[in-house]
Amino acid sequence: MDLSSLIVKLKELLPNSSIYANEPLANHTTMRIGGPAEVLVIPNSTQDIQNTIDFAINEGINWTVIGRGSNLLVSDEGIEGIVIKLSDCLDHLQVEGSKVIVGAGYSLIKLATLLSRKGLSGLEFASGIPGSVGGAVFMNAGAHRSDISEVLNRAHILFEDGKIEWLTNEEMNFTYRTSILQKKRPGIVLEAEFQLVPGRREEVVSIMQKNKDYRKETQPWNFPCAGSVFRNPLPNFAGNLIERANLKGYQIGGAKVSEMHGNFIVNAGNASSKDVLQLIKYIQDIILEKFNVKLQTEIEIIGKFLKNSQ
Repeated sequence: MDLSSLIVKLKELLPNSSIYANEPLANHTTMRIGGPAEVLVIPNSTQDIQNTIDFAINEGINWTVIGRGSNLLVSDEGIEGIVIKLSDCLDHLQVEGSKVIVGAGYSLIKLATLLSRKGLSGLEFASGIPGSVGGAVFMNAGAHRSDISEVLNRAHILFEDGKIEWLTNEEMNFTYRTSILQKKRPGIVLEAEFQLVPGRREEVVSIMQKNKDYRKETQPWNFPCAGSVFRNPLPNFAGNLIERANLKGYQIGGAKVSEMHGNFIVNAGNASSKDVLQLIKYIQDIILEKFNVKLQTEIEIIGKFLKNSQ
């Protein structure tokens, strides 16, 4: 099916969704890197998401889901097929006492801030984590010695076969920066249910602010970046190893190891995905040589270059 026919069919199928052809994904990622999505769909509802995926499967078209574009490196060559962006939908929020039901597209920072002001404790660790609730659940995001698995009751998941199920915390199989959705049962988070704890508003807000201030002081949010690049090879920390290897400030093309935090690669100016990948590989080689530690990436790397270089 040619691109113009594909766009026509999708607009007929999804009259309330926004649909774009050859949309630059650099406009939709926090690193400001990424070539065009052949088709970008910003769905209006869960039903539109289901309809998009069903259509793609029936037509044999590749489909990819992104959230708010953090924790993501997209190829300069872009992504074939349909890219579904969830951050502009699925942003509902329902607070029932200390139980919270929230859409996958809701900003995690916004959620943590709002709940702290209600005196609800449990998400203080998320005060500086960019991205969406769905992405945070998908990868069990965490900081300050806590993570999503500590507060999630269950998650509403759309699986690749079109089925929708609620998975309990136990069924999510959470481990460090990982959930069952990454490999064993690929699926899309539609919404999450969190169980928080009532606390003193002043204390919760104070902890939130301290966490937020710490991240501002130690992480380079004044440059486009994707967040932490490498998983911590516990009991070591990736940033500490990179600093000990004197790699802070090291640069390839427009991609640079942050001088504030070793586990961040920033777009210092017109960086390409190739620059970032080369810098990641260089860091991995140096850390393996100096410390005999294999660093694994935490960011998700997607796009056409996977066929040739991954």
